[in-house]
Amino acid sequence: MAGTRNPLQFVQEVRAEVSKVIWPSRREVLITSTMVFFLAILTAAFFFLVDFLIRQGLQGVLSLVG
Repeated sequence: MAGTRNPLQFVQEVRAEVSKVIWPSRREVLITSTMVFFLAILTAAFFFLVDFLIRQGLQGVLSLVG
């Protein structure tokens, strides 16, 4: 059965897999974090602009109707 495993063997396999991981350097973490922060601000600005334009358009249409 696939679910029955020796816990010690499992821990050894986990440690072996973790040792294969290539951890990013401090510089890589800083660069990618900065990119994520910048893109989040850019996305927020884009949706703010889209929301503003839709709101202005709807207010214009409603002022003509009402």
